[in-house]
Amino acid sequence: MKVEEKGTRFEVREGPHGIKLPVYMDNHATTPVDPRVLDEMLPYFTERFGNAASRHHAFGWVGEQAVEIARERIAKLIGAAAEEIIFTSGATESDNLAIKGVAEMYRAKGNHIITVVTEHKAVLDSAKHLEKHGYRVTYLPVNKDGLLDPDDVKGAFNDQTILLSVMRANNEIGVLQPIAEIGKLCRERGVLFHSDATQAVGKMPVDVNRESIDLLSISGHKMYGPKGVGALYVRRENPRVQLSPLIDGGGHEHGMRSGTLNVPGIAGLGKACAIASEVMPQEACHIAGMRNRLKDTIMRRLEEVYVNGSVEHRLPGNLNLSFAGVDGESLLMGINDVALSSGSACTLARVEPSYVLKALGIPDELAQSSIRFGIGRFNIEAEIDYVADRVSEAVESLRELSPLHATAKPPRTS
Repeated sequence: MKVEEKGTRFEVREGPHGIKLPVYMDNHATTPVDPRVLDEMLPYFTERFGNAASRHHAFGWVGEQAVEIARERIAKLIGAAAEEIIFTSGATESDNLAIKGVAEMYRAKGNHIITVVTEHKAVLDSAKHLEKHGYRVTYLPVNKDGLLDPDDVKGAFNDQTILLSVMRANNEIGVLQPIAEIGKLCRERGVLFHSDATQAVGKMPVDVNRESIDLLSISGHKMYGPKGVGALYVRRENPRVQLSPLIDGGGHEHGMRSGTLNVPGIAGLGKACAIASEVMPQEACHIAGMRNRLKDTIMRRLEEVYVNGSVEHRLPGNLNLSFAGVDGESLLMGINDVALSSGSACTLARVEPSYVLKALGIPDELAQSSIRFGIGRFNIEAEIDYVADRVSEAVESLRELSPLHATAKPPRTS
């Protein structure tokens, strides 16, 4: 299908109070590249274009230096050592390398892996792949707030367990899992602990040693860096983690991930981490304030609005709301000057409720009425107020048109 047929011509126009339309509030899907990150990257496309693996001339040396500076910046942000950072194409590859790499390397020790029903598909699909090859996988449930019970983790361990994978922050509902407590349990049992921290790194403190994390996945484009680059933290001592590579050819990245390094992207990811190290505490506080302003404004104007996931244990910029009596896809179509995501997944011709929301025990009707708001570094308060007004007006209009809303009484409270 041609782009024109989908009506996706992109035009920026002036909105009220000096804001630019459309308003972007889908920062969990991707973030804009910070201009400071772009400035860091640009020279490596042109005059500093050398291959970081070229060891016999200055072009290669400059590229290698950029990679090592980025490695140090990433390591500093998560409390690791620079040599523990492996560059990948993004978090999906990092998740695959961590899970499949451990599974193959430690097959002689055991064939049991534990994860959670609300994980990202990169983790869940990797686990399902391993099941086809004789591994046993336990998928732990979460409670109605989206939180994992550490007692469930403890009860799932057996003498064949080699790996537990639990995400640091959920990509849909922003819930923060009790990672330090879970990591301690893994350390006591000698089980390796992987965490997909794609949504968390750069937005909140992450410390791989304090939280007993052995493998951790990172993506550049979730933290104002470029797309197509990520990293995997791999612990080198206490315990030393070994991985079977997914990609062979050349032995790059300590033999764990062969292939010519994306030097511009890596430099950008490093700069994004350096910026986060400086601004994260103040930025998180500011973004959380805007998130709360959005939530309070919408819930003050509308009845039967429900927050999905723990309010207390949550990413600063995440807000996931269900609007009773309203279809999420219809709501998004009604506010096409705001970029948001629905809690539904399109599968072929069907629209199905989010598996994450269903795991919380949310009825299908409410799950299909959910909207994810992702507030980020470049959003301003005028945009928050504009989005609250647009959403509230659209919900009111859709409810007036719905013959079901007057009788709909969702069987739950926030």
